[in-house]
Amino acid sequence: MDSLTQIVLGASVAAAVVPAGHRRKAMATGAVLGTLPDLDGIPLALMGADAVTSVTWHRGPSHSLPVLLAVGWLIWLLLRKYWSPVREAPRPWLRAVWLALLTHPLLDAFTVYGTQLLWPWPSRPVMWSSIFIIDLGYTLPLIIGCIGALFLGARAGGARFITFGLALSSVYLGWSLVAKLIVDRAAESALAAQGLSDAERFSVPMPLNTLLWRVVVMTPDGQFLEGYRSLWADSGPMKFTPRPSEALAFNAVRPQPGVQRLLWFTSGFMKASVVDNTIVLSDLRMGAEPSYTFNYRVARRDAQGQWHAITPELVAQPRNAGRQLSQTWDRLVNGPTTAMP
Repeated sequence: MDSLTQIVLGASVAAAVVPAGHRRKAMATGAVLGTLPDLDGIPLALMGADAVTSVTWHRGPSHSLPVLLAVGWLIWLLLRKYWSPVREAPRPWLRAVWLALLTHPLLDAFTVYGTQLLWPWPSRPVMWSSIFIIDLGYTLPLIIGCIGALFLGARAGGARFITFGLALSSVYLGWSLVAKLIVDRAAESALAAQGLSDAERFSVPMPLNTLLWRVVVMTPDGQFLEGYRSLWADSGPMKFTPRPSEALAFNAVRPQPGVQRLLWFTSGFMKASVVDNTIVLSDLRMGAEPSYTFNYRVARRDAQGQWHAITPELVAQPRNAGRQLSQTWDRLVNGPTTAMP
């Protein structure tokens, strides 16, 4: 999730478990700890990591629940030694530190990016993909709760504001899982009619909402299908549009270590394009056809037509955020009569 959401979530959960007189201090501490896991990009940048390494190691060790349990305990030991509020209420503060740290990767796992919750266990990153990376439906209650608690301080009303924010945001998160289940069932029914019941697929909400969803389906020929479902406007069988991918080019670079790392990280949801005698791989989970957030140039073709691996680099694609948001709103409200790109 975005940094603001992690700040107010960390502040809220820390404030919820400490004595009333420590509430404001806990909010400040929780806000800092709630953003701490995302600082993993700094050492990667200092080491000069390539694009694939940087992206696939983000939300890695710094987002591991076992790692954060140990780090939280060490932070608590330091705070208890040097800060009197923690010495006054050590156990509540240990809970506050752990909650501020652990809720960060758990919330991230609800997005589609992928979070390595059990690192160093060699499993695929967790991506429950029920909420977009920025969604005010989740964040706004936490903001209101934090503002109220900051204003009221140790007074009883401060606890009620924190409880309100956490309860309402949690209900919204729960709703996102229900919405995803509804969309997945619609997709499953439509794909079964096409003989694609076993095809790999994922669903993800479109930006800033949980009412319009995008579903991507990988097909046996190396291509993919893309479909949309509005819980507000759609009815009847879900429709899918075939999308192209350069399957032969993809197979040519598949053995490369960087490509294997991307396939692991994305759970295989990638497409290949040939652009100016280079192969560009796009992460199908973030963005929508034809514009994706993460695109990697991984190989170049020589004069004899052979592909050669290059140091992976990110490739920017032109995006018009205003137009995309307008299309999202129109598709959500008007249903399939509004064409997505």
